[in-house]
Amino acid sequence: MAIHAFLLLALNAVAESRAALNTRQASTVTVDLTKTYQTMDGFGMSETFQRANQMKALSEPLQRYALDLLFNRTSGAGFSILRNGIGSSPDSSSDHMVSIQPKSPGGPSATPKYVWDGNDNSQVWVSTEAVKTYGVKIIYANAWSAPGYMKTNSNDANGGSLCGVSGASCSSGDWKQAYASYLVQYITYYKELGVDITHLGFLNEPDLTTSYASMRSSGQQAADFIKVLRPTLDKANYTDVKVTCCDAEGWSSQQGMMSGLSGVSNMLGTITGHSYTSQPGSPINTPHNVWQTENADLQGAWATTFYSNNGAGEGLNWANKIYDAITKANVSAYLYWVGVQGGATNSKLIRISDDKKQVIPSKRLWAFANWSRHVRPGAVRVSASGGPNGSKVSAFKNVDGTVSVQVIQGGTGAGAVTVKVNGFTAKAAKAWITDNSHDCDEQVATVAADGGSVSAQVPARSMVTFVLEPAA
Repeated sequence: MAIHAFLLLALNAVAESRAALNTRQASTVTVDLTKTYQTMDGFGMSETFQRANQMKALSEPLQRYALDLLFNRTSGAGFSILRNGIGSSPDSSSDHMVSIQPKSPGGPSATPKYVWDGNDNSQVWVSTEAVKTYGVKIIYANAWSAPGYMKTNSNDANGGSLCGVSGASCSSGDWKQAYASYLVQYITYYKELGVDITHLGFLNEPDLTTSYASMRSSGQQAADFIKVLRPTLDKANYTDVKVTCCDAEGWSSQQGMMSGLSGVSNMLGTITGHSYTSQPGSPINTPHNVWQTENADLQGAWATTFYSNNGAGEGLNWANKIYDAITKANVSAYLYWVGVQGGATNSKLIRISDDKKQVIPSKRLWAFANWSRHVRPGAVRVSASGGPNGSKVSAFKNVDGTVSVQVIQGGTGAGAVTVKVNGFTAKAAKAWITDNSHDCDEQVATVAADGGSVSAQVPARSMVTFVLEPAA
């Protein structure tokens, strides 16, 4: 019995050592540049509903630190998209976004009475910094609602529809043209301050009625308005501004609105959807780029870990969400809800401490950084396969010729990973890691003598991004 027990122990030890060897052994990711998918627009966030005011109220050193965390490609996430909120409220009380025309001018055909403070709840400041200091080129201006006097319920909150679209008649008349002119005036104010709005949305979660700014719309009703908005933009020489639609609350809800938009496809620029009620698990049938424009863990207590128990606010969970949206739904952009904000939930990527003396990044931010710093606007997703057991891999070819490869190791396996890009010779390479101990930190990447492959260590529960520079 003693000999038998000894043999069992020996066999178990051999099996365990083999398992450990398999866990640590090198694996290969193969990239095929000839097989291409969507073109990327980037990654981003929002500072709407006066969140930008919270940033602006910080001390100047903390303002800069917060901005760097959002937009700096070396020390922060390197976000390339900023989503602003177009106000519709009659005042700035609470966290309202004030309208540029708080009171009705008297009717849809009356001369507009616009009011502009040049500040827009500090969104002008954030936008100007993003564009002029950090080189951000994509500014998405998005209205949650039209002003209340343009709607069936006479309130910018609590739902209601835009007067004049199908099934929404009002005694005050048809406000479609007035709303289109209103939106054009908003982007004109920004242009006069040196900020070009590149994407314009007129709805937010049109399938949801809320106590804050909200406006209901079907796909057909959205199409009714787009037929007015697009010509209004063109007439004002904003032919390059892309009209977006419709920022529905969930992916399946946005898919459900698409049939109503079929007649205005040539007037649309980008399809937008959120991920609250359903995740981006399949492509939306459209010739346009598709963005996931809002998602967050709204309820969970503030968390800064990358991995603990796969909690809703952990960085690894968000690395996977972004991966799934890009590879399963072919999204060209992925935006979190809020970048910087106070409070004790995961609704933001970066927390302002209660005493306003600290700005605290979460690992969600650094998960985004592994994508946003190295998958730049214009990058094309290409085929990637292989990788360690338990991992997810993706790859992109950037406009500058570099190839960016992501390895998300959600399992317990760890070891060297080799990246081979077919038909590509690497002159140099770098790798960046995010896990519980690293915040998109650079680590050693080794280029083979012939430039045919690049290797780096990928620990368990981590995300590592390789960037390969082509030989001349």
